[in-house]
Amino acid sequence: MTVIVTPRLILRRARPSDLDDLHAVMSHPEAMRYWSTPPHGDIAQTRDFLAAMIAGTPDDSDDFMVELPAAGGRVIGKAGCWRVPEIGYILHPDFWGRGLAREALEAILPHVFARFPVDALTADVDPRNAASLRLLARLGFRETGRAERTWLVGDAWCDSVYLALPRPAAG
Repeated sequence: MTVIVTPRLILRRARPSDLDDLHAVMSHPEAMRYWSTPPHGDIAQTRDFLAAMIAGTPDDSDDFMVELPAAGGRVIGKAGCWRVPEIGYILHPDFWGRGLAREALEAILPHVFARFPVDALTADVDPRNAASLRLLARLGFRETGRAERTWLVGDAWCDSVYLALPRPAAG
């Protein structure tokens, strides 16, 4: 089981005991504002989501829980590739603006490139999510296209900005 330790985080595989912490993220309207589904209405929905993460095959996924030791080991979100090559992440809003998403992704991106023979990692971001677009740009992602009405979230259509991060040159 892969565990990545950064100066402030532990990035590890999901486990059933993460349910309450993950539900605190997935049920939070602000955290889920730009997610591909509405906030989770009950813990059973998060349980199903977590079970799918745990069951994800290592051949096509590399997803991590974001654990913050300074918060008593609380899981504050998740980051990684639910399906390679698409990267994604979500953190509880209480932990936004501290550079934690960047710290997690700076550790995860080289790990994913080392594990999978992909030419690039991709991201699909709601164009209203300026903070994520800035973060991904700082990490080297570049826009490759846009599309309208790509996600039906609840009863609202959302658009997409597509981004890619090429595999770093060897050497």
